[in-house]
Amino acid sequence: MVEDAGDFAGEPDAFERLWTPHRMVYIGGQDKPADASESQCPFCRAPGRDDAEGLIVHRGTTAYVVLNLYPYSPGHVLVCPYRHVSDYTELTAEETVEVAELSQFSMQVIRSVSAPPGFNLGLNQGEVAGAGIKAHLHQHVVPRWGGDANFLPIVAQTKAVPQLLGDTQQLLAAAFADAVRTR
Repeated sequence: MVEDAGDFAGEPDAFERLWTPHRMVYIGGQDKPADASESQCPFCRAPGRDDAEGLIVHRGTTAYVVLNLYPYSPGHVLVCPYRHVSDYTELTAEETVEVAELSQFSMQVIRSVSAPPGFNLGLNQGEVAGAGIKAHLHQHVVPRWGGDANFLPIVAQTKAVPQLLGDTQQLLAAAFADAVRTR
């Protein structure tokens, strides 16, 4: 619902308001762990759930691929080591290789499903660097399309994601399984 800015107290401005109360869960930190322990870590708990419930789209030997609960765009996945480790320098050689390979594999699968013309890849180390869950390392693989970063993130601090996470999980899990079979 868009409301006229002139109807609000204070100085009127040129901005219209797009209300997104569902984002308060994220902003308020409802899903953030209470502490940095493995028992509180969503990336340690996810592999113990079934794939659909845990939003896991692929499991490797030392790492797995999971949908981001608060995606920047459809298909935004995280590559996480199973081991509860917070810093890139703490990964074993085997984990480092698998995180890199699963990041590449994720890009290939996402390209086969939705053909994004670009990607952002990133590891956020520490809260000041943007890590939402700083206790467990995770690599972001974010598909990008022209115009996907429109006015909403800038003006309304909102991202429009046109696909339900459950639908995305089913689509990507099937594509990962098909890609594994044809490797």
